[in-house]
Amino acid sequence: MSTTPGRTGSAIRFQADEKPAWGLAAGLAAQYCMTAVGGIVLTVAIVVRSAGASEEYVAWAAFGGLLVSGLTTVVQAVRIGRFGAGYVLMMGTSAAFMAVSVLALQQGGPFLLAALIVVSSLFQFVLAHRLALVRRLITPTVAGTVIMLIAVDVTPFVFDFLDDAPAGSSSLAGPLTVLATLGCTLAVLLRASGTARIWAPLIGVGAGCMTAGFFGIIDGTPLAGAAWVGVPVAGWPGFGFDFGPTFWALLPAFVLVTVVGAIETIGDSVAIQRVSWRERRATDYRAVQGAVAADGLGNLLSGLFTTVPNTTYSSSISIAEITGIAARRVGLCIGLILCVLAFVPKLAAVLLSIPNPVIGGFVLVIIAVLFMLGARIVVQDGMDYRKATIVGVSFWVGVGFQTGQISTAGLTPFLQQMLANGMTAGGFTALLLTAFVEIAGARRKRIVATLEVESLPQIQRFLEEFARARGLAAATATRLTQAAEETLLLLIGSDEEGSPDSLARRKLRLTAVAESGGAEMEFLASGGDGNIEDRLAVIGGHAAAEPEVHEFSLRLLGHLASSVHHHKYEDTDIVTLRVDPVEQEG
Repeated sequence: MSTTPGRTGSAIRFQADEKPAWGLAAGLAAQYCMTAVGGIVLTVAIVVRSAGASEEYVAWAAFGGLLVSGLTTVVQAVRIGRFGAGYVLMMGTSAAFMAVSVLALQQGGPFLLAALIVVSSLFQFVLAHRLALVRRLITPTVAGTVIMLIAVDVTPFVFDFLDDAPAGSSSLAGPLTVLATLGCTLAVLLRASGTARIWAPLIGVGAGCMTAGFFGIIDGTPLAGAAWVGVPVAGWPGFGFDFGPTFWALLPAFVLVTVVGAIETIGDSVAIQRVSWRERRATDYRAVQGAVAADGLGNLLSGLFTTVPNTTYSSSISIAEITGIAARRVGLCIGLILCVLAFVPKLAAVLLSIPNPVIGGFVLVIIAVLFMLGARIVVQDGMDYRKATIVGVSFWVGVGFQTGQISTAGLTPFLQQMLANGMTAGGFTALLLTAFVEIAGARRKRIVATLEVESLPQIQRFLEEFARARGLAAATATRLTQAAEETLLLLIGSDEEGSPDSLARRKLRLTAVAESGGAEMEFLASGGDGNIEDRLAVIGGHAAAEPEVHEFSLRLLGHLASSVHHHKYEDTDIVTLRVDPVEQEG
């Protein structure tokens, strides 16, 4: 049964709530930072240079990117109120925002970029707060499609970088530099394993820089003039926002990418929980909500600093799994180191002196991996003909608008500008098709009641009528009502230590839908303590000498339902359970 998570094994040396020595934590944090700092700064450089902005602004945006990444990494680790996951989730500039950020800078400059980032970040706060309500619309299918289209959007200016060698240099300088970068990066990625793969981008960039140095296309002037300690205030664009017509045309694209970034953060925050404990636990969606809220905070700060928005870096999960160290103290050290590095302009200057052909080769690998990441997200969600149709149609609609093959003639200027971005066009197509599938799917019956034992007869009558209307077998209907009874008792018991008044105010919404002769039920209630999945796993592992009342309910539920999933949010419990037809069981 899916209700028994099992163990992660003994590979965890320090789980999330343990405290390794500060020296060990700082040393491991430095390794995290070495693998990420290049990506943070180079993503900023790609965006700002592609938009044709000054090198002074590049330096400022890199400073802001490092500082915001450091601050939000600290928040993710220590969790402040409802902000942060409470796990090691390293934050950094997001490649998903490259295309739309370049477009904003080209069409309106830094003030337009700042306004778009700040306003779109507010949607992320709303999403974090209401995550339970949009779970059926913002699906992995939608997220994966948009991520694939992001790679399509970024490709044009990446190809421009590949042949952007300084005037007067050898005609071989650009191609050979790109070849060295690509060749070494791919060789390490394809042949190495474990921690060595994490260093592939840095190894490739190093090889590309050596080749660029041989051809004399590295400009060391900015590096020589950069201070060791300080703030690059010369590049600060000032403070202001642009809410003109272009803002409203580009806002849907920014909101869509923000939602996609939130979905990526959701995936990372679920994954980090799986590798941060010796005993595997059910996913705590309160931590997921905190991670998304911290991501929104990072985007808000990025807008105020007029730099590229950030997101969680999935390398956090890989390194924690490889090293076995998932202590929150490590996340705190990572954030502090990134903050310190922000005030070392010499380091940023070293990274910003990397020639464009090297950056182009580096990003070509990144967007290729990004495209396949989107494809993997789609496939892992389970592929049926409905999802395949949504992905295929949405992707090619996005490509058609991006390349201009789908004409926008006759549309208003606002729609023309909005749909010219393939990610926006394809993303909204995926959202609309997903909404249609949800609305046109099997009709769900629902009932609203108070979360108390006295509601049981009402729930039983509702399920009996549902079973008759859907033609379910009598034995299956009986099992359905029994499973609902045990789930109701467990939800009531999870809050039994609360005051009677607070318990009486809790509401329950039960929905049921028939599937393949069985049924799926979803219980949605205001939040309580404990997780049914965790408790089922414990019950499955031992038998108490004198079982408590709720242990009987857990055992019965484990027998009655073929699967049980309990998602805990800050203000909501959602328990989804599947009851298979009795005649199909052995």
